[in-house]
Amino acid sequence: MSRILAIDPQQPDPRVVTEAAETIINGGMVVIPTRHLYGLAVDALNAVAVQKVFAVKGRPADKPLLILVESRAAVARYATAIPEAARRLMDRFWPGRLTLVFDAADGLPAALTGGSGKIGIRRPAHQVCRALLERLPHPLTATSANRSGQPGCHRIADLPDGLLTAVDLVLDAGPLPPGAGSSVVDMTASPPLILRSGALDAAHIADALV
Repeated sequence: MSRILAIDPQQPDPRVVTEAAETIINGGMVVIPTRHLYGLAVDALNAVAVQKVFAVKGRPADKPLLILVESRAAVARYATAIPEAARRLMDRFWPGRLTLVFDAADGLPAALTGGSGKIGIRRPAHQVCRALLERLPHPLTATSANRSGQPGCHRIADLPDGLLTAVDLVLDAGPLPPGAGSSVVDMTASPPLILRSGALDAAHIADALV
């Protein structure tokens, strides 16, 4: 069983965040709370760690992983271009609730893009995610802590046994409230293409693009 540390989702203990950040910097995998589900976080630029995520989840190699960044400025490091429409959406909805898909910059692990040449990016609103990103030199992966094709987990007790033994650290914020995941918009299409409505419906997204 992996080590489990309690963490306050609103005011995370800096000591717990630092231990999680050091685990990730050293190539480890950490279960972290997000707005509604627990997720698997590794250094998104560590190709070996990214492959561990695919292995633990049983995730198909052609299914990309999105990344979490600490700021809007960081997007330019991982996307080849940022259209004006993307800037409007970031102005309206970031941090949180919206994942934007861009053409991926060189240097990202190939597994992240699932062979698509595109990368999904979100700036999270969750305090634990933000605290971690402030202590890390690279973005985090963002994918639910479950076996591929199975429901996501709102409680640590619901995580698969195999996953709990495979990760290096678990941050337990208690039961997470149910709700929709982030909306996903492909900014490489013209006009932008809504791939998943999620927490934001199409009308809200369309309104921000006017």
